[in-house]
Amino acid sequence: MKLLAHHLLLLLMLVSFTGATAAKSPHSRIKGPFTSGPDVTQTCLTCHQEEAEEFIKDVHWTWSTVQHIPARDKKTELGKKAGINNFCIAVPSNWQRCTSCHAGYGWKDATFDFTALENIDCLVCHDTTGLYKKNPTGAGFPAEEVDLEIVVKNVGRTSRRTCGTCHFYGGGGDHVKHGDLDSSLLMPTREYDVHMGKDGPDMACQFCHQTANHKIPGQAMSVSAGEGERIGCIGCHRPAPHQSENLNDHTDAVACQTCHIPVFAKQKPTKVWGDWSKAGEDRKPEKDQFGLETYTKNQGEMRWDKNIVPTYAWYSGKSERYILGDKMTPDRPVALTRPLGSIEDMKAKIFPFKVMEGRQPYDMINNYLAVPKLFEGFWSHFDWNRAISDGMAAAGLKYSGKFGFARTKMYWRINHMVAPGEQALTCSDCHGERGRLDWKSLGYKGDPKEFGGRRKN
Repeated sequence: MKLLAHHLLLLLMLVSFTGATAAKSPHSRIKGPFTSGPDVTQTCLTCHQEEAEEFIKDVHWTWSTVQHIPARDKKTELGKKAGINNFCIAVPSNWQRCTSCHAGYGWKDATFDFTALENIDCLVCHDTTGLYKKNPTGAGFPAEEVDLEIVVKNVGRTSRRTCGTCHFYGGGGDHVKHGDLDSSLLMPTREYDVHMGKDGPDMACQFCHQTANHKIPGQAMSVSAGEGERIGCIGCHRPAPHQSENLNDHTDAVACQTCHIPVFAKQKPTKVWGDWSKAGEDRKPEKDQFGLETYTKNQGEMRWDKNIVPTYAWYSGKSERYILGDKMTPDRPVALTRPLGSIEDMKAKIFPFKVMEGRQPYDMINNYLAVPKLFEGFWSHFDWNRAISDGMAAAGLKYSGKFGFARTKMYWRINHMVAPGEQALTCSDCHGERGRLDWKSLGYKGDPKEFGGRRKN
């Protein structure tokens, strides 16, 4: 029995190893030629119809979820499809550019058929060759130079590379959006990320984002208000993981990430500011000390930073979201995402965040943020009024014809680039005159080490 168990274990390891040769895979017998992505998917469906029907229920396909946002009377559609941000602004009217990261083919406009299984892009998640890529402006279709037959013969389990194809490059390029997700995580050291380090556990994304029936758990605040299946450190670690009782007491009010991710954007700078009001000006492109552009005619002014100390805030797992059409006050920063929680909320903990700020267009009469048509729109003619008119029509919002630019900010929770235990924050990093936490803004009378207590006295 022990020998049989050993053989079964070896077999499982072989199946899970994404580098397994095509000769040992049943997919190696698949015959081409394939003329398009949907042509490939039709072949996949001959064996994987059930998996396809599972996948079209996941937010990676729908780009939409219906959730209850606190302080609202009814559930609201959220997700990339209905959201707005201060990186690329919004999906409506910009489909062909935005949907190059959709796990599907042909989402060119609002008429895309989300029930058509042949539109699923199986290869973007299951390629093991590294040869597959999408046309960046092609509504999700493969790049012309991709040999689809070679990729099909070598499909396998998802990997950090396939997940990173989209998640490392969100916001228009590598290391732009999240701050804790970029291509530096493909082969990091243990010191860079204790989970993903090649000299450590070398975990794939699905080790934590454990998937069943093609439902992938874990949702960023930019697409979720906090409902749905989530993942956390206690999926693997004990709620009181330290030998020190004092440190274990901290876990009542402090998230693991707060101490174990001292900085983010460790190697590649991430975008922290973007001013769309400057876009369209005839200025020379400018670069910073990192060699990154700080001005382009397409996107205006921007700033980058690395080795960033996070912003700390109470977070209960719920968040507020700006929804297209929400009224806003132009002279105040509009929070597109904001963590909810306070010192009085016993479900909340202090978490680390990246905060992305900027200025973006809004309708000055209707007082809501605008959706401009950028791709094959503003980026071609640089006429904001025309771009906003076209974009608002696509988004189903009325446009008054008068626009301005409003300050916005987004909170992005930091979960990756976890440092080894020996590099975690120590007492003096948070407490004392040089401590990094603003205790009064968090609701304390002052440093809890001086005033006592983990919550407000």
